[in-house]
Amino acid sequence: MAFCPKCGMQVQDGTPACPACGTQIMGAPAPGYAPPAQAAPPANDAEANKGMAILGYVLFFVPLIAGAHKTSPFVKYHTNQGTILWIVAVIYEVIIMIITSILGAVLLTSAVTLSGFSAGWGLYSILSTILSLLGLLPLVLLVIGIINAASGKMKPLPLIGKFTIIK
Repeated sequence: MAFCPKCGMQVQDGTPACPACGTQIMGAPAPGYAPPAQAAPPANDAEANKGMAILGYVLFFVPLIAGAHKTSPFVKYHTNQGTILWIVAVIYEVIIMIITSILGAVLLTSAVTLSGFSAGWGLYSILSTILSLLGLLPLVLLVIGIINAASGKMKPLPLIGKFTIIK
């Protein structure tokens, strides 16, 4: 999947022009190519649906249950981004917990002690702090997504924005 460089709408690979704004994606449009009439979102779609798009990041299931993703391409896009973000965040946090547990088992059970503390305690503290700080990455992506939705942009999130779940 590709994104229009002008409006940010997601387009199929090989599409010569953006169906929403008509911007050429790759080379010249095919002879006789006309964008589909229903593919262009309404001019005020982003403005009218900002709240639901933001909710797509905070509680991604609300726009899905309400069906707002079916009526608004803007909401659908941001709900998809929010859903992917939540899935990645859960997987990411589980992996960090597993790594922290393994580090604790390896570093804190060493037989060498200094004043009652194991020699690996300091290294464990440093590594677990770094891993905890890396756990803030999903929060950073959440803020970026909310800012994009609030400003009416359909811009993909860094690292994970190219994936599509909601079609």
